[in-house]
Amino acid sequence: MMNVEENTENLEELQEHYHAILGLLGEDASREGLVKTPYRVAKAMKRLTCGYSMDPKEILNSAKFKEDYSQMVIVKDIDFFSLCEHHMLPFYGKVHVAYIPNGYITGLSKIARVVDVFSHRLQVQERMTLQIKECIQETLNPLGVMVVVEARHMCMQMRGVEKQNSVTTTSDFTGAFNQAKTRQEFMNLIHHKD
Repeated sequence: MMNVEENTENLEELQEHYHAILGLLGEDASREGLVKTPYRVAKAMKRLTCGYSMDPKEILNSAKFKEDYSQMVIVKDIDFFSLCEHHMLPFYGKVHVAYIPNGYITGLSKIARVVDVFSHRLQVQERMTLQIKECIQETLNPLGVMVVVEARHMCMQMRGVEKQNSVTTTSDFTGAFNQAKTRQEFMNLIHHKD
C-alpha cells in the first residue's frame, strides 16, 4: 500500500467537516477527549479510502513475468477490510483468488495488493468481487480467473437486522472456471484445512 501518512491532500478540509459533524451530533468538539478527534478521523478516512489513488493494473504489471505454467495458481485467505458505501460501516473477511496462467504470471503478493486497492474504497462486496476478477483477467489475460469473497458486515451486525453471525459469500469467474469441475477443484482447495 502507498504511504498514506504522506497523503495530506484535503486533510484539513476533511477535519473541518468532522468537527462540524461532532457538533451536529450534539457533542462539544472542544472538550478534551474530542479535541483531536476530527484530525484522527480525517486521517483514518484517508487511509481507509486510499485505493482511489492507486492503479491495480499497474501493480500486477510491475511483477508480470513470462512463464510456461498453465495450472491453477491460488492465493487464499487474503484478509481485507472495507467500508460499505451505504452506511460507511466496515465489512471484513477473506478473499480467495485463483487464475490459470496463459503465458504470464504475476508476483503472488501483487494479488493481495490488488485486493487492498479495491477494498480501500467505498464498496459493496459484489462489486469488489467483480473488480478483482476483471483486473486480473484484463491485465494477465489468463485462461480463467475465479474470486470468492467471504465477509461479515457491521451494517448487518450493529444496525438493521442485527445478525452477528451472518457471513456473506460472493463469487465471480471467467474462462476455464466456467467448467463446474474446475470451480469445484478451486472450492475444495480453498476450504482444505492445513
